[in-house]
Amino acid sequence: MTEASAHRYLIALGSNQRLPGVGRPRAVLDAAVAALAEGGWQVEAVSRWIESRPLGPSLRRYANGAALIAGDLDPPEALESLQAIERSFGRERRGQRWRSRTLDLDIVLWSGGAWHSPDLAIPHPAFRERRFVLGPAEQIVPQWRDPVTRLTVRQLSWRADPCA
Repeated sequence: MTEASAHRYLIALGSNQRLPGVGRPRAVLDAAVAALAEGGWQVEAVSRWIESRPLGPSLRRYANGAALIAGDLDPPEALESLQAIERSFGRERRGQRWRSRTLDLDIVLWSGGAWHSPDLAIPHPAFRERRFVLGPAEQIVPQWRDPVTRLTVRQLSWRADPCA
């Protein structure tokens, strides 16, 4: 990786399952940040971990956070890299949506603006309504702008439903 990486990504991290050999969800998130660095990403900033209630049928609470990473991969390749890390943590992308998972890594924003393909939408379609994404994101990239609304992460965080 070069010192001046071409792309920066805001990544939302989440876990609500223990991982054997790693531990509880917060430890899984710590290990995921280490895996990002080991996978060639430059980890520029990491938020504090928070706890949130689950969406959908899962009953387990989540550990959530955000990371700002940089690298030379375009969005489709970045998604592939993140999904490979998820798989290495036991994540399976099949079956019921919003079920319990050991690790979720979502691209929320990208320094290049917007990206739309059948497999990937940046900005993440639901991030504006999710406090568990916006709160951690505000800690590390408060001035980043949503390319759709042109609002900053801080402005979006202030507007989000505190219960979401």
